[in-house]
Amino acid sequence: MEWQQIIGFYNIVKLGSFTRASEALFRTQPALSLQIKSLENELGCQLFERIGKRGIKITLAGEILFQYCVKTLDQQKQFMDELNKIKGSILGHVTMAAPFFSLYYFLLPPLEMFKQQFPKIEITILDRPAHSIIKLIRDGDIEFGVSMESIVPKDLTIFPWKKIEGLLIMPKGHSLSKIKNISLKDIINYPLILPPKGYIARMRLEEKFEKEGINYRIAMESSNIDLTINFVKRGFGIGFAIVSRNLPVLHEKGIGIIPINHLIQEDRAAIIIRKDKVLASYEKAFLQIILAFAKLSRGKSIHRSKGSYSLPLDQTFPT
Repeated sequence: MEWQQIIGFYNIVKLGSFTRASEALFRTQPALSLQIKSLENELGCQLFERIGKRGIKITLAGEILFQYCVKTLDQQKQFMDELNKIKGSILGHVTMAAPFFSLYYFLLPPLEMFKQQFPKIEITILDRPAHSIIKLIRDGDIEFGVSMESIVPKDLTIFPWKKIEGLLIMPKGHSLSKIKNISLKDIINYPLILPPKGYIARMRLEEKFEKEGINYRIAMESSNIDLTINFVKRGFGIGFAIVSRNLPVLHEKGIGIIPINHLIQEDRAAIIIRKDKVLASYEKAFLQIILAFAKLSRGKSIHRSKGSYSLPLDQTFPT
């Protein structure tokens, strides 16, 4: 198996076609097809099923090879990191995905710090809902993700980050704020502003309604907490989200929040990586900085001088 075969196969799987992979690799499609055919002959198994004229579907053997390619490319990245350190330079690329509220309210300061301390490391940041980030991690599209701890499968490594809980969002002084231990029947008296279908917060609340056989009315779908709050303020309905209670926007004038942990169990946002992920030195620093800022938000101090931050980074990670 040759290196170019690994690169070619990996890109075909990631991009979903021989044509797009050949364009990304600046190779002709016949040359790439011949390369994969040679690899299949060497391994003695088919890696793709051809569907129609242009469609392809990866086989079970192909899926196993793809996971090997992901690990191999990880190790190549680590090798280049070690080589760059020997040469006296730190170069690399970090990709992270997180939900909007995490990026907007919590991740900007640590990302800014990392950028200042590692100016030659490229950063790619994706705004994605928590439920879609797990696949991105598994497929090797991103190194780091933020998702809800309760939905992260055991084959991924979890670093607990932020406490999150189910919250009702309503105008200040709303009649619901006078009720102790709010029930589902109390909630359905009002139109609801919920995340779109497929979002974990929406699924968990709907499961409760369906279990109790309760009908409810959706006034609006919103994947953005700021958008939800703006429409709540204007009387369009009661908002629901699973977020950190420390979000500044939740404490604006005119807004009231009620935790409903007795209805929706609280959770934790977590930084996640693959268990077999080997972290380069700058990736360890990236993770350390994010987790250190989480500690600081719980009451520890931070010092900043001449454009850089100073804080203790004592976590240990996979090597």
